[in-house]
Amino acid sequence: MPEPLPLASVKQMLAEEAALRPLPREALLAQQHAELFARLTVEQTNKLIAELTKLPFVDVPLAIKIADMLPQYPEEIRLLFAKERMVLEEAQIAQLLDVVAQHK
Repeated sequence: MPEPLPLASVKQMLAEEAALRPLPREALLAQQHAELFARLTVEQTNKLIAELTKLPFVDVPLAIKIADMLPQYPEEIRLLFAKERMVLEEAQIAQLLDVVAQHK
C-alpha cells in the first residue's frame, strides 16, 4: 500500500510538474482540488504532522488526515477516529484541537 501524502505536498508536486509539462486531465483536477483545499504550506503541514505524531494515540496516516482537514470541532475529531475504532476521551480531543489551532 502506498504511503499517504499530505494534500500540501500533492499541491506542491503537481505545481512543479505543471511547470515542466502540460498535465493530463486527471492531474489537473487533482491540482484544482489541492489548491482549493490545502490550507497550509508544506512546511506548516510537516510541523503539524510531527507534533501530532508525538501524541501516543495518533499514528502518521491519521496525523496526515488531521493536517489535511484541520478540524475545528470535537465532532470532526470523533469522525476521524471512528474509522480507527478508537474512542477518545474529552481531554484527548481537546489536546488535538489545541495542537491544530496552534498551526492554523
